[in-house]
Amino acid sequence: MQLDDAPPHNDAGQAEGIIHAVRGAVVDVVFKDADLPAINSSLIVKWDIPTPLILEVHSHLDLHTLRAVAFQSTAGLARGVAVYATGSAVTVPVGEAVLGRLLDVVGEPKDNGPQLPKDTPHRPIHGLPPPLKSQTRTTEIFETGIKVIDLLTPMAQGGKAAMFGGAGVGKTVLVMELIRAMVEKYEGISVFAGIGERSREGHELLTEMQSSGVLERTVLVYGQMNEPPGARWRAPLTALTISEYFRDQKHQNVLLLMDNVFRFVQAGAEVSSLLGRLPSRVGYQPTLASEVAGLQERIASVAGAAVTAIQAVYVPADDFTDPAVTTISSHMDCVIVLSRSQAAEGFYPAIDPLASSSMLLDPLVVGEEHYATAEAVRQALARFRELTDIISLLGIEELGVADRKIVKRARRLQRFLSQPFMVTQAFTGTPGTSVALADTLSGCRAILNGDADDWDESSLYMVGTLEDARAKEAKATTPVTDDAAPEVSS
Repeated sequence: MQLDDAPPHNDAGQAEGIIHAVRGAVVDVVFKDADLPAINSSLIVKWDIPTPLILEVHSHLDLHTLRAVAFQSTAGLARGVAVYATGSAVTVPVGEAVLGRLLDVVGEPKDNGPQLPKDTPHRPIHGLPPPLKSQTRTTEIFETGIKVIDLLTPMAQGGKAAMFGGAGVGKTVLVMELIRAMVEKYEGISVFAGIGERSREGHELLTEMQSSGVLERTVLVYGQMNEPPGARWRAPLTALTISEYFRDQKHQNVLLLMDNVFRFVQAGAEVSSLLGRLPSRVGYQPTLASEVAGLQERIASVAGAAVTAIQAVYVPADDFTDPAVTTISSHMDCVIVLSRSQAAEGFYPAIDPLASSSMLLDPLVVGEEHYATAEAVRQALARFRELTDIISLLGIEELGVADRKIVKRARRLQRFLSQPFMVTQAFTGTPGTSVALADTLSGCRAILNGDADDWDESSLYMVGTLEDARAKEAKATTPVTDDAAPEVSS
């Protein structure tokens, strides 16, 4: 947001108020001789600290007093300081100038780079979704190269997908792998919103994008964990505003990534509490559903330009019945659930194949062959899960012949659907792989048909295609010849 060009009160006719009370990130402002600024409009504090301070109006307390939320730290703010009403919502820079830059919630560059040009267009962060009649839906499948996603939870170009998982199950790693996959195959602009993220994670993503050469087509917007709740609450709106400009004005496809949408809800709960609203279920804000809907409904595609959204969602205490989780999931086309039990067994990506779902897994969309293969895989894994308790109590020998065959193939399917990622190659030492959908389908059908029944299970673990697993099996079963045997000194 441009602050230096804000004209004085007398010249521009801006309403002037004074600070009445400061309670952390919540500030009360009195306008004695002017009408109160509108809800969601922005105020600029004229104080003697170089750091700008921007407030957003959230409620009118009486005819002359309003309550606002600060986007920056209010440390040092005192009563009686002058405040000017801008008359509009917070505006952020958009367009070609912001590509390759890291911005904060009000559009200020935070990457130690040059200031944005003076002629950079600005847009308000509050807006309406495009009219329903102008929105378009697509059934074009986007291949990610990740086997379990392409097979069981196919993603649509122009759709909304979310990764749900507790702490430490691999949400951010999965999002970063999808970024890498999309950059290779996806023509368009990428906008990343880091909501309540750690500074370390933001720095890692910035340096990785710089080294991979994709930063020049990407915009990074951060409302970090150490910032006031107002900044974390409005960071996704800033990213959305930039995305909408490229969609509507430039007619370009946009990939919108958000990590983590739960922090958006959490920041809204903090703001709601600071504003004095009564809490709702589980302590969340009473406006939870409308806030999430206001964000998600703006993520839409129009004719000629698609916005594809991939969102990571933290699940508090692994409770998938949490109101925030259920509210967010209701807006998604594709729901990918990450399981702690899968991660504990070493199956990465730790995606639960039975809890995850996609609206696109339909024979009319993906085809009969894909649908039939996915259903067969689900049925085998579901039957294996049903038999797990019996196996742990009595042993696999107590099962019938048919069930033993299902268990054998389901265990091999579990291992085949694991996959090494390219973004983790530096940490694991295992080269990452990207697998085409056709190879995933053929591999799963071969395992279901019993082609790998005699293989060692470890041969299918953390490989790409079935051919890679076959080569791994052949290498493991090749006997060591006498010529190749190491010499033993006497």
